[in-house]
Amino acid sequence: MTLPATPSPPGRLVVVQPLKRKRCAGCRRGPLSLVVLEDGAPRCLDCVDLGHLVFLSRGDTALTRRSREESTLSAVVVRFNRRKSRYERQGVLVEEAALIRAEARCLADAEARRRRRARDARRRAAEDERFVVAFTAEIVRLFPGCPTGRARAIAVHASVRGSGRVGRSAAGRTLSEGAVIAAVVAAVRHVDTPYDELLMGGVPRYEARRRITPAVESVLRTWRRAGEDVG
Repeated sequence: MTLPATPSPPGRLVVVQPLKRKRCAGCRRGPLSLVVLEDGAPRCLDCVDLGHLVFLSRGDTALTRRSREESTLSAVVVRFNRRKSRYERQGVLVEEAALIRAEARCLADAEARRRRRARDARRRAAEDERFVVAFTAEIVRLFPGCPTGRARAIAVHASVRGSGRVGRSAAGRTLSEGAVIAAVVAAVRHVDTPYDELLMGGVPRYEARRRITPAVESVLRTWRRAGEDVG
């Protein structure tokens, strides 16, 4: 079977993974998993002076790019796709020393990214803690009778990143009074009243809220009394 003509990108050597193993037209060795076509005839890598190169499969774009940058001699490896009637890239052949250097560069980048992620995580944690402290202080200002531990728990719950809760809203981030009160009301509703049990029992949300409103307002009135230690 004659192999289809291979694409020849300018300045690039092309090596083929044949669909059927071939013998070298020069040295007659075979069957071969990789060949170079010269005048339509398959040649082994040794005969075309590429036998010292190692194969790097496609998939890691950064490693492939750096391996080719580091390698004085390289080749693109392709395979013919009969269904699509075209050659498709399978990887590259590069010098082994070049691949080792490229892997070292990628590992260094990975370590740098890991360190940056760790720094970013510490920065976000510090930002979150400062916000929780400020949110807690605002709760205590509006509800002096709310125990500090409970106020902090409400602040932490309301400000979890990615939660979509009131503390992460634009109003919450600016510690608007409405957002802070909404966070406190939500916490009281779920912790200090039978609201969740009503919902689980099939009571519609608006009706459940109507039923527990007196209990919520009672807790809020108590917490607004400065200096009284409740809970």
